[in-house]
Order: sequence, then C-alpha cells, then structure tokens
Amino acid sequence: MRKVDYGTDAPGVIRTLFVIGGLLLAGAVFGPPAIGPLRVGGTSVTVGLRGMFTGGAISCLLGGALMILYAEVGKFRHRDRMLAMIPWTGTENVLDVGTGRGLLAIGAAKRLTAGRVVGIDIWNASDLTGNTADGFLANAEVEGVAERVEVRNADARRMPFPDGSFDVVLSNVCLHNIPDATGRAEACREIGRVLRPGGVALISDFRETALYATAFKEADFDVERSGLGLFDTYPPMRIVTARKPAA
Repeated sequence: MRKVDYGTDAPGVIRTLFVIGGLLLAGAVFGPPAIGPLRVGGTSVTVGLRGMFTGGAISCLLGGALMILYAEVGKFRHRDRMLAMIPWTGTENVLDVGTGRGLLAIGAAKRLTAGRVVGIDIWNASDLTGNTADGFLANAEVEGVAERVEVRNADARRMPFPDGSFDVVLSNVCLHNIPDATGRAEACREIGRVLRPGGVALISDFRETALYATAFKEADFDVERSGLGLFDTYPPMRIVTARKPAA
C-alpha cells in the first residue's frame, strides 16, 4: 500500500544547519581552546574559542532537529489549527497557494462535501522534498479526496482565475519565497482579487506577515495577525487572517 508523504520542508536549510553544526562541534572538540593574546586598542585580549564553537554547534544542530520535528509532527498540528479557523459548510471553493504536496489542500478537501480545492505552485525543489504536482496527486489519491482536488502550475503573483472565484484561500510558508516586497504585496492583492466578497484568506509564515497584513488592509480587508506559534512550528509562525468585505 502506498503511504501519504508530505515531504520535508527546506531540506537544504536543514542539511546546511547540520553540516555547520558538525564542523563547529569538531572545532570545539579538536580545535584550540583560545586564541591570543591579541592587541585590541592597546589592550591584550584572549578570545575563548571552545565556548563559541560549542554554542554555535548547539544552535545549529538544535535548529536542524526542530525543523525535522516540524516536518514530521508540527506542520500537521499547524494545518489543523489553520483549518479549524474556518466555519466550514462543506460547499466552499478553496485555493491553496504554494500547495506543494497538498498538506493544506487535502486537509481542506476532507472537510468538503460539494466544494472543491485547487492547489497552485511553481514546484521549487528547494522548498520541499519531492515537490511535484504528481506528489500532490498521489497524496490526494491515498487520502481519498482525488475527486475533490485539482492542481495547477501557477505563480501567486499572476493567478489564472476570474475575480471572486474562491470562498477560502490558504497559504503556508510560501509567500516569503517571492524575492521582493513588491512581488509579495502583489501576491496578496491577487489573493484578494480571487476571493469572493465575504471570503477569507489565511496566510501563515515565519516572516513578512506584517507586509501581508498591510497589503490586505490597504485593500480594505478586515485583518488580524496572530502571535507567534512557539510550540509546534519552527521557525515560529504567525497567521494573517484577511476577510474580504461582503459588499
């Protein structure tokens, strides 16, 4: 039997943290305990290396471990928290921006009866292991929601949907990957455009959430920005809730 697999987020970052952490740990064990004395502004200074290397190693290795924990456990709890913020009727049309292997989209599809979910992505391999449309569709098949989901190749800044197409728009750790603030604001405006009047967008990220909130406020949305989720997301994340005016 095939198993559902939602991948590991930012695998390159995790790998880099472990490599740097390992090098720093080796420096702490095998390197000199200190360098100096050095002359700094007429003063003789000795710099302790062992403590610096040890602290850096712990920080990097712990960061990598927490990112793996998020990929294996935390992101499922975070998904459920986001989806619980929507008063589902089962008939919603839903868009998942930066869907990856379908974590949010498939979770939403399980809450629908007559509605449908569209997931869009540009499938950047550095964002997620196995980040492909086929990976999304395979997970949807295993989870039993293949008939309620659709996947499309699309850029968040230029969505191929008419105005007011969706009741709900979801996105998790996606928009920060857009390389400039102008593009991130443009993606928020596109999300607003494809939302129907009275619809809601939930945008979760570990940075740039103030920018997202501002972009939606400038479009006269009712906006809330949560506190940091410290216990089951890493890096800690906030959720921006943006409700489009009904009229």
